[in-house]
Amino acid sequence: MSKYEVYKLIQEEKLVAVVRGNSADHAIDSVEKLINKGVKIIEITFTTPNATDVLECCTKKYKNSDVLFGSGTILDAQTARASIMCGAQFVVSPCVSCEVLKLCNIYSIAVIPGVYTPTEVVQALEYGVDFLKLFPADLKILKALQGPFPNVKFLTTGGVSIDNLKDWLEAGASAVGAGSELLKPNADIERWVKTIEEFIKKDGRK
Repeated sequence: MSKYEVYKLIQEEKLVAVVRGNSADHAIDSVEKLINKGVKIIEITFTTPNATDVLECCTKKYKNSDVLFGSGTILDAQTARASIMCGAQFVVSPCVSCEVLKLCNIYSIAVIPGVYTPTEVVQALEYGVDFLKLFPADLKILKALQGPFPNVKFLTTGGVSIDNLKDWLEAGASAVGAGSELLKPNADIERWVKTIEEFIKKDGRK
């Protein structure tokens, strides 16, 4: 799958599950739970113990499925490359790291750097990246940034819950990222998936 197809799929599915496990086994169990509930795009954060092993295990196990795996909390090019070697099809960073962007461009891997200010948006655009992670997510900031940057696609992460999910989508977020809210013990994952499906059907686009 090309990086452009990856970007397109993220925009179509609109939900990126962020797995931040306190152990490798916990992370793998979380991945299985998400997939069983219909989630198709999963980000394994590299704050998870033995994250490369988790990512490699998951990409091999679900190789023939329609689930897309990426790496998250990537702060440097070395970690980005390690995750790509383990099968990551997209790389997410909480910041704009020029070295990470260069590395992903070399390998033709989709990369979503984190931004919060117009300066950071422009910095990412200068490296040819227009699918950006708004972190920490803020509805007012999202709406404000869409004015000067109407062609930028935003993945909003941090502060997204089932109660405000529709607000983010209606405000123009191309996709949302959710971790603790999606994986807490009483979370209704199927409701997240259904809410997004209903939005797509009502909105008439993906």
